Amino acid sequence: MNLDDFTDLIERPDGGVRRDAEDRRALVDLAPDALGRLDELGEWLAAAQSAAPVRPIRQPKVIVFAGDHGVAELGVSARPAGTADRLVRAVLAGESPVSVLARGQEVPVRVVDMALDCDPDTLPEDVVRHRVRRGSGRIDVEDALTAEQVDAALAAGVAIADEEADSGTDLVVLGDLSVGGTTAAATLIAALCGTDASVVTGRGGSPIDDLAWMRKCAAVRDALRRARPVLGDQAELLAAVGGADLAAATGFLLQCAVRHTPVILDGVVSAACALVAQRVAFRAPDWWLPGHASGEPAQAKAFDRMALEPLVEHGVTVGGGVGALLALPLVRSAAALAAELPDYAAKGPEDDGDDADASTEDGTAAEGTAEAAGPAGGTATDPE
Repeated sequence: MNLDDFTDLIERPDGGVRRDAEDRRALVDLAPDALGRLDELGEWLAAAQSAAPVRPIRQPKVIVFAGDHGVAELGVSARPAGTADRLVRAVLAGESPVSVLARGQEVPVRVVDMALDCDPDTLPEDVVRHRVRRGSGRIDVEDALTAEQVDAALAAGVAIADEEADSGTDLVVLGDLSVGGTTAAATLIAALCGTDASVVTGRGGSPIDDLAWMRKCAAVRDALRRARPVLGDQAELLAAVGGADLAAATGFLLQCAVRHTPVILDGVVSAACALVAQRVAFRAPDWWLPGHASGEPAQAKAFDRMALEPLVEHGVTVGGGVGALLALPLVRSAAALAAELPDYAAKGPEDDGDDADASTEDGTAAEGTAEAAGPAGGTATDPE
């Protein structure tokens, strides 16, 4: 796969439509800053959809890329190495945090196994059909993937983005399930931001103790030595110190930008994939929203480098797309407000009450007044 093609394929969201949305918001009977960041979100969605007023979010979906990482053998995670399949099974059974939240919001969840360290026959075919290998390599001493495997993972991510766009998915909540994945993510972010291991190494979704954190720092440090010589080629970088799940998520993010599908990013793993994708195509981040601040230093570093500001901060570290899913109601609310608040042009001049009888003989003025009142005959705003 030639990643350079994405530079030409990815366009920015429609700037003209965004200006139309801004002009429309200026006519709404609310102070310019009354809705805070909701205004910005509504305008961003209008540009992404190339529609003003913005359309409601009708078919969101949670997409979760899963895999095991060989570096977990070093004791860098609170979970035993090679056990990410347990996390996947909990999602499929509807018993994980992301399953519960998605069910409450009526959002389907799709899990994609890219490199779980388990027998593929023990999971549904639609989960394992894109699998590249059984577990990614131990990045402190060896490549995570071969060149052929990273190409296959990137292509899988592109294909999944196309499948979702073709099926009508209008917004993606991107998550990940892995053991050892945050170590790979920290390495990618440290390499791309030019920082030391200790600056980006956090304690992961299942918090680790001080000894495990020191082991994780050492693993990131050693992996960084292997990452720096291949910084100029993002596919080689993912092969060296990424993993099949990270490579697939990177391809997915790039193709979502090609297909004009907005994405809410989750934790440090999706932030790392986004940072790699930004290196591939500088316009791609215009199609993504950072869902939440997880507290992971590498995530904060990546979002800062991409000039992305998280929507919420609840201290959620569980991963799996949970933090991003918590931001979805905010995005839906922004879309509803941008679409449904009437502007002065639609509402017409204020009725001062003295013109109630000033209708034409056929009653057309009275009908216009009734229409201007909005749904159910009520006023659209309640100015203070």
